[in-house]
Amino acid sequence: MRIGLIADTHIPEAGPELPAQVYQFFRDVDLILHAGDMHTLDVLDWLGRMAPVLGARGNGDHLSSASKYRPGVPPDPRVEDVHILQIERLRVGLIHAFPLPEEVPWRTLEELLELHFGGPVDVVVCGDTHQARIDRLPGLLMINPGSPTLPNQVAGHPGSVGLLEVHGGEAKALLVQLD
Repeated sequence: MRIGLIADTHIPEAGPELPAQVYQFFRDVDLILHAGDMHTLDVLDWLGRMAPVLGARGNGDHLSSASKYRPGVPPDPRVEDVHILQIERLRVGLIHAFPLPEEVPWRTLEELLELHFGGPVDVVVCGDTHQARIDRLPGLLMINPGSPTLPNQVAGHPGSVGLLEVHGGEAKALLVQLD
């Protein structure tokens, strides 16, 4: 299974639409996971033309903080604070913000997984920082695809997306820098 990963699109705050390269890169995926801060359901609708899509509600997606540039994401069956998916033999958690253990040294990785996912997962897909990275922790693959529109919180530069491939109960992640 090939899963497209995207986060922190910030539409329309970062611009009126997603970069065209996002659609090119996701053309052959089976599923798309958006790790939050989409700001409008239009983003999920656009991506949903390519493959089924699920989104994690980001801190900028709440209707209570709606503005011209952050319209907010109303209730929608595709959007949850946290999604836990069973893909082959792997449990995949989708969330907007998930701290690295060194960022919260008073919590163990097991405590963080319990707090956010109710127990262990094999893969965490997250966003929030706008920094693309892949981390391998004991028993956990953690992927932040960055942002295609505001990489490292800076507009006007090409961003990134990711790909998660699951085959035979094994997960491999790849980050793709857009041009």
